[in-house]
Amino acid sequence: MKLLLAGIVLFLVVEANAQWYKFPAQAARGSRDMLRAYRDMRKANWKNSDKYFHARGNYDAARRGPGGKWAAKVISDGREWVQQKMGHGASDSAADQIANRWGRNGGNPNVFRPKGLPSRY
Repeated sequence: MKLLLAGIVLFLVVEANAQWYKFPAQAARGSRDMLRAYRDMRKANWKNSDKYFHARGNYDAARRGPGGKWAAKVISDGREWVQQKMGHGASDSAADQIANRWGRNGGNPNVFRPKGLPSRY
């Protein structure tokens, strides 16, 4: 009886975490999404578009799954930490983090889209 119960519990635990092997690939793809958003931001060089690209990168990465959401959080938090250490404003960093969380939690990045930004972005 104990062996049967242990087997059932083991099966349930394994089944609940059956997607663990997808995490690294999701994280890698999410990292690429973040890099693509950063490159697009640099290429667009559009005034007041920073928050849009923050939200878009996090949104795209988080849609990859738990690994992508994790990668987006680590990259976003790391970037903001570095910028604060380099002396950039805390208020700008806080606004960036709002956009990061918005996108990471599935919010539409277009809320932060500036007027006139080319449609390819």
